[in-house]
Amino acid sequence: MTPTLVRQHPAHVRQRARVDPCARARDWSEIQERMLVPLVEAVHERLDVGAQTRLLGLGCGSGLALLMASARGARVTGVESDSPELLALARRRLLPDRAATAPAGARLVFGSPGDAADARTPAFTVVTAFDPVGCLAGDARRLGERLRSAVALAARGAAVVLTGWGPPERCATSAVVRAAAGAQAGAGARRDDLEEIAHRAGLRPDGSGRVSCPFGYAGRESAVRGLLSTGLFDGAVAATDRTQVVKELTESLHPYLRPDGTVWMPNIFRYLVARVP
Repeated sequence: MTPTLVRQHPAHVRQRARVDPCARARDWSEIQERMLVPLVEAVHERLDVGAQTRLLGLGCGSGLALLMASARGARVTGVESDSPELLALARRRLLPDRAATAPAGARLVFGSPGDAADARTPAFTVVTAFDPVGCLAGDARRLGERLRSAVALAARGAAVVLTGWGPPERCATSAVVRAAAGAQAGAGARRDDLEEIAHRAGLRPDGSGRVSCPFGYAGRESAVRGLLSTGLFDGAVAATDRTQVVKELTESLHPYLRPDGTVWMPNIFRYLVARVP
């Protein structure tokens, strides 16, 4: 009798198999992504993003920030390294079937920043990373790794924008993440995190700013779906189970529940503009 091969998977792999990646991508695109619009607008305004801009978006997700840059006339390239489902939604936004309506020069790539250009591609004048660091263990290290290959594609003097969560005491969502994710959450944003990442990538800091980005939801169910789509709770889900994390997340939202049933969490985000030497 031929023995049956039983393939063993780590607990976190088994847990992820229960998550519908397409539903998660839709929750990000439909609920959560817009929460960072004030941050994106502030950066685009500060850098005067426009027709002369060749922009590379790292971790472009479902493409809203790229779409906003395109609306200002920029030629955009987006790189998504983690979720093909998010990139598929970005393609629907930026590369519709009718090419006549597609933003000029838009390009989307699944892979690493190095896959975004070749020897014939003009150097990028702006590089953005709108996935904020400071609330997920190891996120600064991962961003630093991506930056090193992205900087090689940028022009001398190009602006590289890094973003992070503000001080925990000014980010209501940080408290929610700590309450529901526990030991799986990051230590929180430190004042000089972005500067340290920039220095390690060989960049020269050239100014920074803070932007208010409140997270507002129609209700607790919408808030839970949106927050789970961020990936901030993946470690907790893998360590326990999704049902338990949803329960704890729902309870942690209680202080931010308004009388009309909506959820409102004030947050401050920080951005750093650095330059390629």
